[in-house]
Amino acid sequence: MIRMNMLQNKMILITGCLGTLGRSAAAMFLERGAAVYGCDLASPDLYPEIAKLQERYGESRLMLRQADMCDEGEVKAAIADVDRVFGRLDGTYHNVFTSGWKPAAEMSLEEWEHAIRGTLTSTFLLNKYAIPLLIRSGGGSIVNTSSILGQIVSKGCLAYGAAKAGVDQMTRVIAADYAEYGIRANVLVPGDFDTKESVTRQSEQQRAAIKQSAWLGRSASADEINEVAAFLLSDASSYVTGASYKVDGGFH
Repeated sequence: MIRMNMLQNKMILITGCLGTLGRSAAAMFLERGAAVYGCDLASPDLYPEIAKLQERYGESRLMLRQADMCDEGEVKAAIADVDRVFGRLDGTYHNVFTSGWKPAAEMSLEEWEHAIRGTLTSTFLLNKYAIPLLIRSGGGSIVNTSSILGQIVSKGCLAYGAAKAGVDQMTRVIAADYAEYGIRANVLVPGDFDTKESVTRQSEQQRAAIKQSAWLGRSASADEINEVAAFLLSDASSYVTGASYKVDGGFH
């Protein structure tokens, strides 16, 4: 049974909060009692459903900030603002990434570095500056979103796959380094999940291939991914750290 108050009084920072996973997470975490501080490179003005959440819960429960999680100064400023507004931090849910799909010989150094910075470096920066506030808050939970493509081989998925594999290992090391401070760190590993963008971009053949690749025969919804994130951010997962949670429908 899902406890609807499982995140009661938790202060959760969500990055990539205006993406498909981020918007779903913000609504779910608020419904389950959390206060949410959301960061995204895009403007919240482009997402009326986020404005409706702010109207419903007020700024005491939902704050939004336009910020680039690949920029060290902007990450530091966002964490400082969380401290200023809420005075604590109980968990982070990092969803920022940059894709990069080319074989090695065809990929430029600029393309490689763009994917690594947007995916791996952004994770490092968010974790680096969130950890001191988590420690001052008495500990908490870090959830970094990876991908099944960091664990399996897909042709052309060089930079993105390498970056997500790096997120996996980074999170395990953080779990070991900061356990003594009451900080847990885990990786969320989605397979394919439905977004408006992917539905528009994918052909019927591609959607059929995805169904064949997952034992459950379909893509996930964002809510199905975020149910696991909510668990990892809650006290129900108090003995879980350094783990990699696949939410991939049996992707193979």
